[in-house]
Amino acid sequence: MTLRHVAAALPLLLAVPAAAQNAPAIDAANITRTVRTLASDQFEGRAPGTIGEERTIGYLIGRLQALGLEPAGPDGGWTQPVPLLHTRLGTPETLAFDRKGAVTPLAFGTDIHVSTLQPKDRAVVANAPLVFVGYGVSAPERGWDDFKGQDLRGKVAVFLINDPDFVATKGEDAFGRFGGRTMTYYGRWTYKFEEAARRGAIAALIIHDTDGVGYGWNVVKSSGGENYGLVVPPEKVTSLALQGWISGETATKLFADAGQDLAKLRIAARRKDFRPVDLGTRFDAAIPVTQSVVQSQNVLAKIPGTKRPDEVVMYGAHWDAYGAGAPDEKGRIYRAGANDDALGVAGLFEIARLFKAAPAPDRTVAFAFWTAEERGLLGSEAYAANPVFRHEKTVANLGLDILQTAGRAKDVILVGKGQGSLEDDLARVAAAQGRTVSVESLPERGLFYRADHFSMAKRGVPVLLMMGIAGASDLVEGGKEAGQAWVDAYTGKCYHQACDAWGPDWNLDGAVQDISVFYTIGDELARSAGWPAWKPGSEFKAIRDGSAAARK
Repeated sequence: MTLRHVAAALPLLLAVPAAAQNAPAIDAANITRTVRTLASDQFEGRAPGTIGEERTIGYLIGRLQALGLEPAGPDGGWTQPVPLLHTRLGTPETLAFDRKGAVTPLAFGTDIHVSTLQPKDRAVVANAPLVFVGYGVSAPERGWDDFKGQDLRGKVAVFLINDPDFVATKGEDAFGRFGGRTMTYYGRWTYKFEEAARRGAIAALIIHDTDGVGYGWNVVKSSGGENYGLVVPPEKVTSLALQGWISGETATKLFADAGQDLAKLRIAARRKDFRPVDLGTRFDAAIPVTQSVVQSQNVLAKIPGTKRPDEVVMYGAHWDAYGAGAPDEKGRIYRAGANDDALGVAGLFEIARLFKAAPAPDRTVAFAFWTAEERGLLGSEAYAANPVFRHEKTVANLGLDILQTAGRAKDVILVGKGQGSLEDDLARVAAAQGRTVSVESLPERGLFYRADHFSMAKRGVPVLLMMGIAGASDLVEGGKEAGQAWVDAYTGKCYHQACDAWGPDWNLDGAVQDISVFYTIGDELARSAGWPAWKPGSEFKAIRDGSAAARK
């Protein structure tokens, strides 16, 4: 171990500017102990609904009690129940396109990949018309509507991935309307499925494109027809019997057989006058489904505010990981997510410790430990749908999800540039550490929409995310090149794998810097009367503006 790695095992005394001048510093040794515990075999990979969850929940509550926090669950307890629907498709009985009697069988996993979030024993789509809806965007605030009144009830919506501005060129209607290469929520596959369901479609298929989605077909098919969703009342069950993807090659053939040119339609979909195209083809599917309900839990804690306790500054991190998997080269089977996101959980404990060591805040400070983030942000979505603290009085949500472990950095990575005023706070507080702000390197991947803070953003709550893999940190030792090497090594090998484990080569100096920034931002918010805001052009501004009266 070199001297620069001592921080992985010993306290790092990094100065933290905060209202309480005598508050202690973030302690890297505390973080290390928490991560090594949560990522140990004792917790069996922290999968929801397992003995690993039971042990994790008990551990989290015990730590919070020891820190002196109060429970913030819906009934005065430490937890919020999150029942999850778990579905898995069996071997398809029928899976095909049918154009005027000419049947094209589809190979599951090769031509098409689908799953279901309906609590039924069979997923059936019978002779349903396929309708191409371009990017499937309905954005009145941007003057854009791909649907033009198209009735999708009982039909299959076929989408392009990303949003109309992703590859638009100057002179095209979409150019500059959706942030260029920076993805908006309209570009996410989750939005497209939600929009199809809102319009009554029976199924939704997205045409896979590696550049547009940010990963290859191998990632799409890796779930094997498995899905998780929230258990909802019957009247709120999605209309989509099946949702998923078709490969680019399969889509090209589908359109050609229908007398259409997919390449030309991609260009047409970047125009405001685009209209949906009936492909004259039917989709048939009949697939057995194994379904079950998994009982899981969020853990919620708080430090009550002394002056305005109904105004809440919320921190969040997810406790779940992937459970057991295939052994890696070292024989490890538990995909326990040491960085993703035991490190975020450890950061929250440190932030809570600093708040308890300082004078009580004016506003309530809440700490949320989410379940089922890896299953689709489900724990945070369950909370957002049934919040303990009113969204209109939630000052901000600050999320920690994957921090870099390669050492001190000259910068901090901003995810979601242009969304809200909290990014200005991030720049100011980072500057006090002698650091600058670098924007995420691949904004087209939409990382802003892929972590738990997004469940609150959809309800108008201002948010900020700290995510170390969003870009290459400018490391003190090695610069951007070394930062990119760390990102490549982690995402290319250990992300969601068993080797996402604590190691003696971890250097937590940079993680401590980032956690300190978030502590300072939250501390300032908790001791002020100010309200962060969304910036003009954000798709969430109108939601927050609609509740402005509640904050007067």
